[in-house]
Amino acid sequence: MPWQSGITGIAYNRRRLGREIRHVSDLWAKDLKGRVTLLSGMDEAFALLMLGNGVDITRWTADDFHTVCDQVEKQVAAGQIRRFTGNDYIKDLSSGDVLACQAYSGDVIQLQADDPDIEFVVPEEGAELWSESLMIPNLARHKTNAERLIDHYYRPEVAAELAAWVNYVCPVPAAQDVLASAGDEETAALAEDPLIFPDAAMRERLSIAKDVEAGERAQFAKRWNGIVGL
Repeated sequence: MPWQSGITGIAYNRRRLGREIRHVSDLWAKDLKGRVTLLSGMDEAFALLMLGNGVDITRWTADDFHTVCDQVEKQVAAGQIRRFTGNDYIKDLSSGDVLACQAYSGDVIQLQADDPDIEFVVPEEGAELWSESLMIPNLARHKTNAERLIDHYYRPEVAAELAAWVNYVCPVPAAQDVLASAGDEETAALAEDPLIFPDAAMRERLSIAKDVEAGERAQFAKRWNGIVGL
């Protein structure tokens, strides 16, 4: 069952940069040289970059992957990319060491509470929608207890509380009404946030990437990790 979902897009500091970012290719602008980070994980990074190339990420090919790698290698050599990160891009963006980066939607919503100049962008080419799932191992000894825990988190009032805390895409639609009726205005406003409850217009701009096939993973990981330095 989906636990939480999220969007991989672009975060940037509009005040410090002095302009908007609207496209994936904007990461390669000259005024961002050395102030850009990308995600280090292959599965986390490649889909957004492919979307910037106009690729349908639901059916991307090996050629599409290697094209992205060629582009990233070129930007590394040019000094455009400061480094590759996990969630630690949050610190770089907050400090101003980085002006734009690949980022996860929920992280940025939380950052905005302290710095409203930080914005999250679903580029005009689109962004990747992903999910982390709750899974019960085969032959689990306490399967019923695990199912009860999942049921607990799928109660609308519980899902609403969790969504208000983590700010990621909520898997329980009924939680939106719970948040909308909250007495606190700030909490109620989350019900209208398309990054937590994507509306039809937002969903049209999001795609779920095709998984890396088992037979390709070792080869692809070797090339990507060589670029990233892992």
